[in-house]
Amino acid sequence: MSTVTKTICGFLLASTAFTSAFAQEAPAEEQPVGDEIIVTGSRATGGAVADSAAPVTLLSGDSLARVAQPNLNQALAQLVPSFTAQTQGTDMSSFSLSARLRGLSPNHTLVMVNGKRRHGSAILQVIPGPFQGSAAPSIDLIPPDAVQRIEVLQEGAAAQYGSDAIAGVINIILKSADTGASMRATAGQFYDGEGETYSVSGNLGYALGDNGFFNLSLFHRRNDYTFVGDGQITVQNINGGVNTSVPAAFQTIYAGLDTSNINGGQPKSSLSIAFFNAGYDFGGVEAYLFGDIARRDGSAKQGYRPPNRVCTSSSNPSSCFQNTGFTGFVPLQEVTQDEWSLNGGLRGELSGWNWDISAAYGSDINNIYTTESVNRSLFLQTGQSPTSFYNGFFKLTQFVTTLDVTKEFDAGMAEPLTVAFGAEYRRETYEIGEGDNLSTFVEGGQSFPGFRASDAGKSKRKAKAVYLNFIAKPVENFTVDLAGRYEDYSDFGDTAIGKITARYDFSPSFALRGTASTGFRAPTLAESSYSATNVAPNSATVQLPPSSTASAILGFGALRPEKSTNFSAGVVFRPGGKFVATLDAYYIKIKDRIAGTSTIRGIVNGTPQLDIINGTTAFAAVNAAIAARNVPLDSAVNTIGVATFTNGIDTRTWGIDFQAKYPVEMDFGKLDLTFSANYNKNDVVKNNIGTLFNSQAASFLETAQPEYRMILDAIFTSGRFTASLRQSYQGAASILVNPGVSGFGPFQGVVKATPLTDLEVAYDITDSLTFAIGANNLFDKTPEIPGVLPVAVAAGVSPYINNTTAINSPFNHGTYGTNGGFYYARMNFKF
Repeated sequence: MSTVTKTICGFLLASTAFTSAFAQEAPAEEQPVGDEIIVTGSRATGGAVADSAAPVTLLSGDSLARVAQPNLNQALAQLVPSFTAQTQGTDMSSFSLSARLRGLSPNHTLVMVNGKRRHGSAILQVIPGPFQGSAAPSIDLIPPDAVQRIEVLQEGAAAQYGSDAIAGVINIILKSADTGASMRATAGQFYDGEGETYSVSGNLGYALGDNGFFNLSLFHRRNDYTFVGDGQITVQNINGGVNTSVPAAFQTIYAGLDTSNINGGQPKSSLSIAFFNAGYDFGGVEAYLFGDIARRDGSAKQGYRPPNRVCTSSSNPSSCFQNTGFTGFVPLQEVTQDEWSLNGGLRGELSGWNWDISAAYGSDINNIYTTESVNRSLFLQTGQSPTSFYNGFFKLTQFVTTLDVTKEFDAGMAEPLTVAFGAEYRRETYEIGEGDNLSTFVEGGQSFPGFRASDAGKSKRKAKAVYLNFIAKPVENFTVDLAGRYEDYSDFGDTAIGKITARYDFSPSFALRGTASTGFRAPTLAESSYSATNVAPNSATVQLPPSSTASAILGFGALRPEKSTNFSAGVVFRPGGKFVATLDAYYIKIKDRIAGTSTIRGIVNGTPQLDIINGTTAFAAVNAAIAARNVPLDSAVNTIGVATFTNGIDTRTWGIDFQAKYPVEMDFGKLDLTFSANYNKNDVVKNNIGTLFNSQAASFLETAQPEYRMILDAIFTSGRFTASLRQSYQGAASILVNPGVSGFGPFQGVVKATPLTDLEVAYDITDSLTFAIGANNLFDKTPEIPGVLPVAVAAGVSPYINNTTAINSPFNHGTYGTNGGFYYARMNFKF
């Protein structure tokens, strides 16, 4: 019996023994579908979801609670069809999984908490793929128990809220209850017994005098490792035969190796968060304060190094480092993340003017270590090496202060004219800290070298903005929202953008709405200044800062802001009763979009590359760029390249969002039905850097996400019993992949269209105790395993079309992960 199974049985015994009932607040009166009040999408107050001129999806705290994994990122991905969460990362990205809205970059979605801009992540996703370049806020650092609701604005809103809001805005509204308490405990694991997950969380509301509140949420979660595949090509072929390319002295050792659990999937991690929200009304002036502190300790398994990797003699396993000549080794990348934020302000009303002045500071620092590893060059030169290395740190800070003012004027129209204006000042810093001496000696520790003096440094910038907004109803049933914004950045200059939104209600049951806007996104400081060396067992890629001398050798320069044009049009349909449906079409064009270049390889499998890069051979250009960064590389790697970020492409995105809700009252219960769907198409319409942004890189943006996804959510409630069924269907996702054998490829790596089923049943054992059990991905779907080449390959060479060395390892670019089904039990206590 697994630990998780024992824990679930313990939950059942605890629920049986739990007989004390606690008084609880009477539930709030339920609002009709579509009448819920929202604050995102317009600066006018008191708007309902169904009356909004902009498409806004509202997610309640209850709907978030019915998702298995206690992870806000995964909850949004399962509830919003156009929201795609990263299921698995590589290197540092494993500890800061991102998400995309409408198939755009995570950087194109603005994340706010209580209407205030949330700071980004210090971890930049560098490895090529659909999420490359992301340094967006980590939604995972906001515990679900702290959330009252989430408002997802699905249209461009940079003119209203500033940089980043090209795809939309996610506004997370925190709980503000001043009474009551709740606790939640969850235990689960994947069907194969891996990835055991435990979490415990609580929320407490406390009254501050007669006019204030303090709401506190505490959260702790532990995840264990998962693994992918059945073995390693470096050890054996796909038929189980030993790798005959290794020296004879090692072949017997290779034949006896157990490599079933050496290919790392999900990292092991421990996350603790405290989040609070507080306010006090002094009579005419309200003070508010909210913030959090979080600590994550994580460990990710890196690529397997076979027994003859670190040896002074190719014929003597005893000459290898410690006992690695007989076992090989799997280095670990360990991260300690410390994040905190504090937001405070005052708001009130003076002579009809509503004002809000606030200040916020956020910090995210990640200390990085390589353990269970070895510095190969140091061992070969001195006969010794440590096994643990401090690689340095990433640190991001953000300070924001804002002033927002609104007032309604009687202008002789159907309703008063709302005038809103304000200003924002933002200061950001990004820093890379240097690793210890041995982490940077030659190539450093195996799997992740430390940051060198040439990598380390601190960048900063300031940004100032002002905006003006008019919301009017010139005639009955017609709403117009005009917004303009001017921003000035210390590192690249200024920009002015605008937006117009309109809605006309032809009747209480039918309305048209539409938007046209321009927007922009400033490059993150991480994109502009990140520098590091990314290594695999047989290759190394040096990431160059765009504005560095090394990048100039290849013809690149400093990043510029992206510019966007957005159009949308939609209908709202309320035929009567409780049925509400919305249909919105959108078009987004982004000019000078920032993208990672394809890896510019100077040497491939030991062969110098002679194609021309900026007037010279790739071999010479890559070597010159690496020399300019003063980066020595491991002599064991046979493929060497460089990469950077650049304003290299223009893209076009278009699609349709649909949502319908209908609650059904029955004699024996209630059935809440929600159907939502998204069709989304991304195209690279202009490539300014030629082969440096190749067809594979284009596929990461165009086809790595399914073009369509549909979700049917059904929640049945009868007395103390609740059943929740979520059925989704996502289209195929594909990327171009290349094998490790010349003369073949690229191939289409396809994750086929797939239905996914989530099921949960819950029972209120008492008024204060609820027990739930369920499964995500009920039928244990996993992506396809890559095909093999139609020819025999040399020993030790991957036969797979994507050059993976993990045997039978599924593709990992789909909308669902490689781990399969996840089952869980949860217990909720209300006091």
